[in-house]
Amino acid sequence: MTTISSVGAIPRAGGGILDKERTIARAGFNRWLVPPAALCLHLCIGMAYGFSVFWLPLSRALGLTAPKTCPDMTLVQELFTTTCDWRVASLGWMYTLFFVLLGIAAAVWGGWLERVGPRKAGFVSALCWCGGLFLGAIGVYVHQLWLLWLGSGVIGGIGLGIGYISPVSTLVKWFPDRRGMATGMAIMGFGGGAMIGAPLANLLMNYFKTPTSAGVWETFVAMGVIYFVFMLVGAFRYRLPPAGWRPEGWTTPAKTNSMISQYNVHLKDAHKTPQFWLIWWVLCLNVSAGIGVIGMASPMLQEIFAGKLIGLPDVGFNQLTAAQKATIAGIAAGFTGLLSLFNIGGRFFWASLSDKIGRKNTYYTFFILGIVLYALAPTFAAMGSKLLFVLGFGIILSMYGGGFATVPAYLADMFGTQYVGAIHGRLLTAWSTAGIIGPVVVNYIREFQLAAGVKPDQLYNTTMYILCAMLVAGLICNYLIKPVDPKWHMRETEVARMQAAAASASASGPAGSFGIGLGGLDAKAALFWAFVGIPLAWGVWITLQSAAKIF
Repeated sequence: MTTISSVGAIPRAGGGILDKERTIARAGFNRWLVPPAALCLHLCIGMAYGFSVFWLPLSRALGLTAPKTCPDMTLVQELFTTTCDWRVASLGWMYTLFFVLLGIAAAVWGGWLERVGPRKAGFVSALCWCGGLFLGAIGVYVHQLWLLWLGSGVIGGIGLGIGYISPVSTLVKWFPDRRGMATGMAIMGFGGGAMIGAPLANLLMNYFKTPTSAGVWETFVAMGVIYFVFMLVGAFRYRLPPAGWRPEGWTTPAKTNSMISQYNVHLKDAHKTPQFWLIWWVLCLNVSAGIGVIGMASPMLQEIFAGKLIGLPDVGFNQLTAAQKATIAGIAAGFTGLLSLFNIGGRFFWASLSDKIGRKNTYYTFFILGIVLYALAPTFAAMGSKLLFVLGFGIILSMYGGGFATVPAYLADMFGTQYVGAIHGRLLTAWSTAGIIGPVVVNYIREFQLAAGVKPDQLYNTTMYILCAMLVAGLICNYLIKPVDPKWHMRETEVARMQAAAASASASGPAGSFGIGLGGLDAKAALFWAFVGIPLAWGVWITLQSAAKIF
């Protein structure tokens, strides 16, 4: 197994249990315990993707069987009303709050995370995300939309940002030999959070539902408790490698790829380089294309294939009855779930592949293959081939997820590992931007096409070609990425001094020599992987059952 061995164990320094020096790994620690710790956090905060499961129940929280609507109500009035049900469109702003606050929080607190370590960051993330759920539950109970926005949206969004970046630099340091795979394992959990959380939320809402309650606020409380336990387990299982540690038998290759720097760039200088902004645009454009599709996946499948989904090949969407539309809506939900599965699998697959072919080549693949698939999507639709259409968008969503999982390793290659977590935090503002660009492009073009009288099965053709153009721009940005100019490199003496200070802060005696075994899972690591793997497997099973209805 991959462990730390030492001539003498590292003595524990004083300080609080959350302090960074209390997380330095001791002799015998297995590095394969770190990825499931990251998954504990990411599988919980990833429920942000599945929050739409609450929209319909919340839109009739007062009326229960049918919404108590107030057509003339303004958004400001809606924030404070206690007599009218909320509109789904207003609830949808939670999604924007989540991802805008995620990017802002990651950028603002990324440097703090590097100073205090992943355990304290994970603990704060748990307080914010789960505290946001509890505050949101109060908002639902007293029917105050502003309180739901503040709790789950703003405070929860801050927890998202801090929790999302908490494991990045830790995993990169533990797996210098497999940077992409390590970050891919953790970040796939964020994509998998909704796959577990959405069906769990449905089960809980049905359990708590009464003649006087939709069961939503009770579900918020229950999930908040469950998530808090999981996130604390993850936060307290984080460990940092000792300064200067390397896997046994692994050394920095003498002849290295020019795109993998052996030097570090300081946090205060990273954003001054063209590489940072080129990678920012690479991520933004890749995510903008994918996130726009995620938001419209269900209506897109329904409007393009319509009657074909229920064995009526000549019946268009507008010719379907209300009952038939309800049936194909259920089938389209399976399509959305299947895309989530591709999103998760892509995070691990593409990030791991990037260790073999390089980050730049991986992004070349994303953009070139994405351009081809988006351009072919109208053809697949015209052919009436559900298989090709679903498979094409599945691959697109795998590259959407793969872009998230590969970018931390890309940053580590460019800027070194010393500040990669904080640099990654600042880069995530690209995600916040994409969260606005992607849905706006897809939604507004769809509305424009509808107003122009375009048939439902032709609504998305123009959109696909515009998304192709966005990917072409991303391809050009990726091509322009070159190694960082040496003038931005930190001096080796400066890095050595920082590492020595970290080592002295975590040990009162000599650290000894550290080595690593051949890698693998011991019994403790296997149990920890099962702890996160069993819920994930359950989510996959539920998703596959739902997706089977498409065909």
